[in-house]
Amino acid sequence: MHASATSAVDTASLMPQHADFSDWPNSREWLAHLIHFATVSRDSNLALIHCLRDALEVAGVSAEIIHDDGGDKANLLAVIGPDVEGGVVLSGHTDVVPVEGQAWDSDPFTLREADGRLYGRGSSDMKGFIACCMAAVPALVSAARDGKLERPVIFAFSYDEEIGCLGAPRMIARLRDRLPRPAVVLVGEPTLMSVVDAHKGITVIRTTVTGKPSHSSQVNLGVSAIHLAARMVTFIEDRMQARIDCGHLDERFEVPHASLHVGRIEGGTAVNITAGQCIFDWELRHLPGEDVEAMLAEIDAYAERLLVPYRERAPEVAIHSERTVETVPALGQGERDPAIHLCQRLLGEARASQAVTYATEAGQFQREGWPTVVCGPGSISVAHQANEYIDIRQLAACDRFLAQLVREQQTS
Repeated sequence: MHASATSAVDTASLMPQHADFSDWPNSREWLAHLIHFATVSRDSNLALIHCLRDALEVAGVSAEIIHDDGGDKANLLAVIGPDVEGGVVLSGHTDVVPVEGQAWDSDPFTLREADGRLYGRGSSDMKGFIACCMAAVPALVSAARDGKLERPVIFAFSYDEEIGCLGAPRMIARLRDRLPRPAVVLVGEPTLMSVVDAHKGITVIRTTVTGKPSHSSQVNLGVSAIHLAARMVTFIEDRMQARIDCGHLDERFEVPHASLHVGRIEGGTAVNITAGQCIFDWELRHLPGEDVEAMLAEIDAYAERLLVPYRERAPEVAIHSERTVETVPALGQGERDPAIHLCQRLLGEARASQAVTYATEAGQFQREGWPTVVCGPGSISVAHQANEYIDIRQLAACDRFLAQLVREQQTS
């Protein structure tokens, strides 16, 4: 059985018994334990957060838990090293996506090893990175105790990234207001240990169209919400094409333009009744530097123009849009060079940075003015999929990356 979101936390098997950390778990052992917690976004992540806090406290590291408004979920912040500016934030999310409807070959919440791969929900996205961070604790604590760690390393582990990057802003605000300014933020989403310095942002919107029902034989007496919604959907797609035609492109991205996409629609009651309501859900994935508010205002303005001819006979008609996920900022406009150069040194090679189409919490960190990149073990291609896995070599590469970070933080 895997650990439920509210089950009691048993970290005894992970707790070191010796002051020299000789029995501290390695990254694979940490990953097995973390996957055991079924931290699907709809459920609490507190059991996992408490596990991490308890382990860190045994290691002599004080960790702060930052709850959501309901108290069922939490972020974790922990600082290892001196209380000075210039530290490195290692950030990851603790939640995972559901497994229902997926054909797994084994229990998704029990780590399984086969053919050099470690299978389990969250193995790649992104408990593998958190496992490597926890495995690095002994080296970090030892360096700090010896007075060799000149700049701190900060763990920042969030909740609800998978449903809109909801937890990170509260954690980032605490980091900004109470801790010395970091020099760099590294978000450990799966990039196969490549450096990603740009990604799109995302806004998710629900539009509710209110019409006026009538018998379909007398369509002149009614206003179909479905017909109005259809015009809105077409206009939304047309705005995407207009941006392409005007050259609003960034060729670094696989899809080099902002994407506007309607993914779900429902409305009406019967084929012989003009629809009184139609609802559709859509998203905007914008490029770094694009004005999201202006893009959305253009669509709202069209909705107002669309309603004008109908309001005299049907004053109740309306089109109302609301964000179901607040805008997650893109990554790529602020200062990134310090973070890029640090990753290149840690990786031991000056490989070029990349841009990706998916969104992460990195843009939220960068919005505070902190140089931020994405770099972590595992592949995004297996994230959210049945039989999600991380290659054992990827864990090892991240272990080496963090070991080099410990050495880097000990030098001026």
